[in-house]
Amino acid sequence: MRVYLNGDSKDLAESSTLLDLVNELNLPSARIAIELNRSVVRRREWENTTLNENDRIEIVHFVGGGVGETGVESMQILS
Repeated sequence: MRVYLNGDSKDLAESSTLLDLVNELNLPSARIAIELNRSVVRRREWENTTLNENDRIEIVHFVGGGVGETGVESMQILS
């Protein structure tokens, strides 16, 4: 099955979940946020969120370094 991860195509096994993807990418789950088809998915829902053909997934990684002028901790889009 093909999905789009941060704009790039990626092939995954059928019936993969968001948690499967996080584990496959070896990402630090405590420091990332995931958007699936323009909706933020809460961490507790990753295990039960099955991915489908052509889903669009955006993953951002929170980067340490303090709070900037906006009052928000820095984020970095994973590529």
